[in-house]
Formats: sequence, structure tokens, C-alpha cells
Amino acid sequence: IIRATLRPIFRALFHILCQVRISGYENIPNKGAYLIAINHVSLFEPPFVLAFWPVVPEAVGAVDIWSRPGQSLLARLYGGIKVHRGEYDRQLVQKMVSVLNSGRPLLIAPEGGRSHTLGMRRALPGVAYLVDSAKVPVVPVGIVGATDDFLSEALEGKRSILEMRIGKPLWLPPIEGQGQARRLSRQVNADLIMRRIADLL
Repeated sequence: IIRATLRPIFRALFHILCQVRISGYENIPNKGAYLIAINHVSLFEPPFVLAFWPVVPEAVGAVDIWSRPGQSLLARLYGGIKVHRGEYDRQLVQKMVSVLNSGRPLLIAPEGGRSHTLGMRRALPGVAYLVDSAKVPVVPVGIVGATDDFLSEALEGKRSILEMRIGKPLWLPPIEGQGQARRLSRQVNADLIMRRIADLL
């Protein structure tokens, strides 16, 4: 009920604050689970995607969001999944895999946090581990215009363009090898996701 209420409110807010442009809706799978992978410059990309995605995705966010005023309230209301950056949490991974196994899409930022610049950071290999465990495709999404000063400029009356470009689903190669070779294989797949996002930018 809360998600059904929040999504149209945020859609309206984004339309008021900026010029919303979305392309590639036809690339979103009609059914089944998939991972939505986005670039992450500022705090505006996740709510933008969650508001305009045609179905309601689950979402992953860094645990520190839950301690920030405003962001914490929204994360709790939406029911986001807490992630500890750089830490392996078996229960958390199982929770995310369970979401995908249940047939729901899951939103994640492979970089593991905001870049605060127009460039992208290297993806963490955990995203490839998740995809390999759940056996789902990745839907790459490139977001343009969601800079750190997006809100301040919007409040000054500058209705800049905020654009979401949705790419075709990507099936990653299987993870192969053992030990270091397996870890390298995960990083190669994570890099592939980021290259697809970069193509959209």
C-alpha cells in the first residue's frame, strides 16, 4: 500500500522538478525475475527508477542510508534491503537470491555507492555472484542528469533533463574456475555490466 502511494507521488515530484525522459521500456522483460543495474552518481537515481519502473521492484541500499534523516524514512517505508558495503553477508545474499527466485525484479547499483562524478567507478564483483546464483538476466540502466546539485538547481527553477535509458537484457557468461580464477571471472562479468551501462550513457 505504501509503495503504491509513494510511486505516483514521486513521479509527480520528478515531473515538477525536471523534464523526465525515458527510453527503452520495450527492453524490460514482460515476466520473470531480472536484476536492474544502474549507474549511481547521486541519491536521486534509485527513487527515479523506482518511481517510473512499470512494475514495483525490490531495492538494495547501503546500510548508512538507514541512519540519514529523510532517506531513512523513505527507505523504511519502501522496505529496502540493507547492504553493508565491502562485507560478505551470506544471509543477505540469500535474501536477494530469494527475491529473484520469487520472480521479482531487484534494483542494485553495482558500484556499491555514489560516485559523485559523471564518471563511473568499477563494479564490485558481488553483483556477478548474485546474478550467477539466481540465474537471471541483467537489465542495464543508464541515468543522465541526476547530479548532486540536481535538487538545488530544480528549486531555483532550472528544470533540467533527467533521463533514464533502459538497455536490452544481458545474460552473463557462467562463472568458471576455482579460487582466484573464479573471483576474476566474477569481476570480468561485473565489468561487463558496467560497460553495458556506459554504452547507454
